[in-house]
Amino acid sequence: MDDDGELVARARAGERAAYEALVRAHHSAACRMAWVSGAGADAEDVVQESFVRAFGALGSFRPGAAFRPWLLRIVVNQTRNLHRSRLRLAGVLGRVAALRESWEEIASAAEPPAAMLLAERHRVLWAALSGLADKDRQVLGCRYLLDMSEAETAAVLGWPRGSVKSRSTRALARLRERIAPVVGEVRDHA
Repeated sequence: MDDDGELVARARAGERAAYEALVRAHHSAACRMAWVSGAGADAEDVVQESFVRAFGALGSFRPGAAFRPWLLRIVVNQTRNLHRSRLRLAGVLGRVAALRESWEEIASAAEPPAAMLLAERHRVLWAALSGLADKDRQVLGCRYLLDMSEAETAAVLGWPRGSVKSRSTRALARLRERIAPVVGEVRDHA
């Protein structure tokens, strides 16, 4: 058994010093991999999170396998996650900015009835969403407010992908049921 294999075995057995030795031995390579993978200024954070995840996954590490490639794969995945979360955050910020612009349009609209109608629609939508069950709000939030795929939503919520699909469909139907009577009233008054 090589030195890494012995350290991994001891770390799996609960010896903290053995895992600390693995961290010291591979920290520099992990930082370089994070940087090369595009983590940039966040490389150290990616590496730290990678070591935490690797520690949690030691039970699934295959004895006899090389530790460094296994660890560096975790670093690459964490860097990808960083990129995805940055893209997702940019998307959310873009939607928030668009929502802010629409509210500013409402506030500065030349025709008060149109502004009132748009403001009422926003209020109705948010009231209807807040009236849904937690699971319905969560799935609609992930799928439509955060623009996540079914697979991403399943991962976030810890549900099977099929449950995400069926719950999304049912949650949208419940949302429509809540909105339909109010939207009809708003339309009648316009």
